[in-house]
Amino acid sequence: MVKRGFYIGRFQPYHNGHQSVLEAISDEVDEIIIGVGSAQMSHFVNNPFTAGERIMMITRSLDKLKCPFYVIPIEDVQRNALWAAHVKSMSPPFDVVFSSNPLVVELFREEGTLVVSPEMYERGTHSGTEIRRRMLMDENWQELVPSVVVDIIEEIGGVRRLSQISKKD
Repeated sequence: MVKRGFYIGRFQPYHNGHQSVLEAISDEVDEIIIGVGSAQMSHFVNNPFTAGERIMMITRSLDKLKCPFYVIPIEDVQRNALWAAHVKSMSPPFDVVFSSNPLVVELFREEGTLVVSPEMYERGTHSGTEIRRRMLMDENWQELVPSVVVDIIEEIGGVRRLSQISKKD
């Protein structure tokens, strides 16, 4: 029987912390389902990238992952009590959820799903919030993401987009 794990994030943008966690998860399962959360959100300061752009970042970054993976966009339902069931309805079946997000952990545990909280990689600097801040302040953000993510963000004009949508009228 295949052991399949589930990992969800917004990936705004995908960064080295996500990469580290997914590489560690690949040692523990036969397949990984990666949920791109808040898939309907884009062009906001906290969510500047589209689901398609985030899927590109993930798939190109994981080309050498030890196990097969699937990337599934997951739109928000705005009702926490229904969220885990919604995720399950949008995803292939899985045996274990990997998350350190307290709300995600609680919602899946309430549903009776096994949850493992992986060790986070340099969380102080490796966060989407910090990377977006650095982009806006014209600081080095590139060192915090895989090189293919830098290429994608440059290709789509991601820093320019973030700068433009952060302006006040």
